[in-house]
Amino acid sequence: MNASWSVELALGEVGLRPIRLRDHRAWREVNQRNRDWLRPWEATIPPPPHGHLAPRRPTFRQMVRHLRAEAQSGRMLPFVVTYQGQLAGQLTVAGITWGSMCSAHIGYWVDRSVAGRGVMPAAVALAVDHCFHSLGLHRVEVCIRPENGPSRRVVEKLGFREEGVRPRFLHIDGGWRDHLVFALTAEEVPQGLVRRWRQRNSALSEEGPPPPHRATGDAEGSARDSPPR
Repeated sequence: MNASWSVELALGEVGLRPIRLRDHRAWREVNQRNRDWLRPWEATIPPPPHGHLAPRRPTFRQMVRHLRAEAQSGRMLPFVVTYQGQLAGQLTVAGITWGSMCSAHIGYWVDRSVAGRGVMPAAVALAVDHCFHSLGLHRVEVCIRPENGPSRRVVEKLGFREEGVRPRFLHIDGGWRDHLVFALTAEEVPQGLVRRWRQRNSALSEEGPPPPHRATGDAEGSARDSPPR
């Protein structure tokens, strides 16, 4: 097994570990409970050419076997996100490229019931530090639909740099969608992204809670660490 994937990472009550076949029941329960909430940001398969049959959505077993094969080949790190020891989402480092690029991209989703608790920023920070310090990658990027404000806040909290738009980049929710590109290089976080996240939280704690405000639309308490789509 690829040693870079078999690791388990933790920051407080947030953890990352390899996805397993025995995660099926917990993964299905969390995913189905969040189905309507996740649908606008999930990747879909474009319609096939005329005369061709549409491919079937893979089963959980097929998905895990594919992810594990990609991990063992060194092209991917498929993790589940845990919070307080329970499965709370998924984070995948994909498109790992070596040679003159040494880069990868990250995708994720999280259970709505734990959104807004810093779970996904902590998970992304753990993954990025692992990519930079253990794997030796140079660049990590996250591509997010412009409409996905909660997911954009995840990378903004961590100090990712916004680089621009990739028009019609991924097929999401039934159509080709534009995505914003956010990135970090190893030189930008020499002491690690976890350290930066901790320092930010420490500074906010010293400032005290923000003043009360009136929200329109989604309340602040329901802000979502949605998948970056």
